[in-house]
Amino acid sequence: MKNNINLKDKYNIHYTNEKCEKMKINGLLTLKYKNDESASLIYNSLEVDNENYLKGDLNNDTINYEINSESLGSFLATIDDLIASEIVSEKIIGKTKEL
Repeated sequence: MKNNINLKDKYNIHYTNEKCEKMKINGLLTLKYKNDESASLIYNSLEVDNENYLKGDLNNDTINYEINSESLGSFLATIDDLIASEIVSEKIIGKTKEL
């Protein structure tokens, strides 16, 4: 089951002038699947770990995750964890369907 992972070019970096400068990074990760069922299975698998941390939205065959961070390291780690979890979920679901 091959799916497209699209890291959109919508990474916005904003600086605010307070006592110290804070960086704000916002991004949107879009995961598009072959069908609604696959998207729903993956979304429900990932939601257990993402609840209260990431805002996710399931829309038919597409999952969108809004990622917000105040540091580049945290932003990249969040995306990395999300993609790694998606890959594991996809493999588990694929193996389960083979049984």
